Amino acid sequence: MKRQIRLYNVIFPIWMLWLFPQVWLVALPANLVIDCLVLLAVLKFRGHPQKKTVLKQVWWKLWLLGFAADFIGVAVLLPSLFLQSWLQGAVQIWAEEHLIPVLYNAFRSPWAFTWTLAAVVLAGVCIYFFDRRALRACSLLTHRDRHVIALTLAIATAPWLFFIPAY
Repeated sequence: MKRQIRLYNVIFPIWMLWLFPQVWLVALPANLVIDCLVLLAVLKFRGHPQKKTVLKQVWWKLWLLGFAADFIGVAVLLPSLFLQSWLQGAVQIWAEEHLIPVLYNAFRSPWAFTWTLAAVVLAGVCIYFFDRRALRACSLLTHRDRHVIALTLAIATAPWLFFIPAY
């Protein structure tokens, strides 16, 4: 029995990047727009006087580091793909029911949900620390601004679409 396996990124299934490389032309700008809008919203909410200057200084770092964090989240999901071929017998049946759904429907079992949640949380934590470090270079931001921006980006741009069922 052949299975369809799908992994999701922030915008779309990540396997599309491999099968259809032209999708990068949509994914990259879409992630950039989301990151920039979140950054500008936080700066506006905090009443920062130099929003555009801050955006010009940090947009590319936040954008690239967000992708890196998403791929770390995907790396957490990948072991469930290999479990199917390594496990045999009763253990394989249990894995097919509880762990393999991580790749296509996180709501099919508590194990799959927990594994997917761990990947999303890890990606969010990585976004927070990556962005906090990237924002250090911007002298226009206070320590509190950097913390709030990084935390908001971590929550808003974590790969929540990992939870969308493939079918």
